Amino acid sequence: MNTSLHLNSRNIISVIDDRLYSSFIEHMGRAVYTGIYEPDHPTADADGFRCDVAEHVRALRLSHIRYPGGNFLSGYRWEDGVGDRSSRPVRRDLAWFALEPNWVGINEFIAYCRGNGIEPMIGVNLGTRAAQDAVNLLEYCNVEKGTYYSDLRRSHGYEEAHRIGLWCLGNEMDGPWQIGAKTAEEYGRIACETAKMMKWMDPSIELVVCGSSFRDMPTFGAWERTVLAHCWDYVDYLSLHQYYQNNDGDVPSFLARSVEMDAFIKEVASICAEEKTRRGSDHDVRLSFDEWNVWYHFRKAGRYPEKWIFPRPIEEETYDFADALLVGSMLTTLLNNADTVKIACLAQLVNVIAPIMTESGGQCWLQTIYYPFLYTSLHGRGIALRPEVECPVYQCALGEGVPTVDCAAVLSSDKKELTVFLVNKDLKNPSACRMTLEGLKPAKAGDHLALSASLDSVNTADASPVLPRKVSDTKSINNGITFTLEAASWNMIRLPLI
Repeated sequence: MNTSLHLNSRNIISVIDDRLYSSFIEHMGRAVYTGIYEPDHPTADADGFRCDVAEHVRALRLSHIRYPGGNFLSGYRWEDGVGDRSSRPVRRDLAWFALEPNWVGINEFIAYCRGNGIEPMIGVNLGTRAAQDAVNLLEYCNVEKGTYYSDLRRSHGYEEAHRIGLWCLGNEMDGPWQIGAKTAEEYGRIACETAKMMKWMDPSIELVVCGSSFRDMPTFGAWERTVLAHCWDYVDYLSLHQYYQNNDGDVPSFLARSVEMDAFIKEVASICAEEKTRRGSDHDVRLSFDEWNVWYHFRKAGRYPEKWIFPRPIEEETYDFADALLVGSMLTTLLNNADTVKIACLAQLVNVIAPIMTESGGQCWLQTIYYPFLYTSLHGRGIALRPEVECPVYQCALGEGVPTVDCAAVLSSDKKELTVFLVNKDLKNPSACRMTLEGLKPAKAGDHLALSASLDSVNTADASPVLPRKVSDTKSINNGITFTLEAASWNMIRLPLI
């Protein structure tokens, strides 16, 4: 099997927004408690956060972490999580049927993010609460002093304003599983009024309004149009959420989901463009793909712990190598849509559908999906170029003409390095690749990093069979390089440029 790639320095998609490399932590399962926060752990810092986990979080160079939900957000009272920990209430969380002690709240989470070089992306509850509650939280976080809520924050030990720049207006509000679910008209109205008041309070902030919960929702499309009709003038981003499954073991169809993801993004982007045209507006609403991942293993097993315990260990996926391949392809899809997708959050970060796993009181380890995200985050920053790819195609349950090779290309901001990310979805055959360049001159043949394993390989606390390795196979040609993609592999080629 042969693959031909052509890259032209003038064929630019967009400058890549660093917020494409963001994540998500919800008060769900063990994401917070015994995930990032465990005060009795041997590595815990003075604030109770696990330093072993934080080390792996920092390595990802995340731009933002979305918090505190997720479904949890729609029943959350932010006031429960501020002030003296000893007086914070324990409540039943109706989203995940667990007890919530509120040991970690807004202030602790913001401090955790900033201590690790990350910005918080804060959500406001539009399920059970109203616009005024959201504005109160904004005042608490962003006003320096001299008002009730800013002075309340100062009394809690945080004298400087948090200055949170990015806010989410609720979560998945069309989902019947959502606390306080709403129709498009109901949500559009409350989101508009909340957005209006929040921007009056602080004009510097950016707001993300909820799209429908995922593409197969019966509300999809009509929901987006209705919500944008209400909120257009006050919001900056429209959210997309999507998780993929491989319940029947059909790996070729599973890996083809990146094609579906691309179509989803383009469809939502076109809805935004339609609304802009309809209004004759100069304002743009871009996309925030603020939940994306693979999610099905835990649900397929069907074993859930009892309700109303703390912490309640749910949705702890054990990711195999096939999952890592799709995550790699989803990342190439995000890069190839960098002109419209400005924010993206891998959901979630620790223990719950996560790249990082922990044992309570014990060790932590990195799942298979950690590595494609890590290296794309480290080297996928700068300018996205549109690759021209010629490769074999295959047929699967999702249709015909699925490319065997997914590809994204990134030119560094200083134009001194070209990085190409490739996934070979052919499960049996390697692909000999010839990459030609136009307007780009490599200084040498470059470096090749690959990730490959049997499709069912998993990393655990005791063994990590899925690890990246260097491959010495890049060779220079007159106007580019050649290399080989192993069957069923994720790859990164880095070329220094003259």
